[in-house]
Amino acid sequence: MNHLDPQSVSFTMSRIKGKDTKIEIKLRKAVRALGLSYRLNSKYVYGHPDLSSKKYKVAVFCDSEFWHGKDFEEASKKLKWNKEYWLKKIARNIERDKEVNEELKRQGYIVLRFWGKEIEKDAEGCAKKVLEAYISRGYSG
Repeated sequence: MNHLDPQSVSFTMSRIKGKDTKIEIKLRKAVRALGLSYRLNSKYVYGHPDLSSKKYKVAVFCDSEFWHGKDFEEASKKLKWNKEYWLKKIARNIERDKEVNEELKRQGYIVLRFWGKEIEKDAEGCAKKVLEAYISRGYSG
């Protein structure tokens, strides 16, 4: 990996989207195709899930592997630049995800988290899991 100056890193980081990512849009389309309605990044649901239903108490997150620490031990070995910063940042993201999951469950939500590659590979399968969660909470179509 090339060592970039702080301005280049800052510019690159500013281009990373937090909402409307490719994986979110792909999952949203698949969920909508099943006839489900949802809110996007609702400020009224703890943790601002990517998709949520207060009525059925379902919260859905689309997590990218890097930012949310999938296979964190292995991935951390590949970091070449500013390693301490990234390890701390991603470890905090993992901890925050756990805190959000626990609070939502305490509030009675079903929490679904999908990895980006899981959505890319089988968005319809992920959407069916969302549908199953809705049905378990009384959704009848």
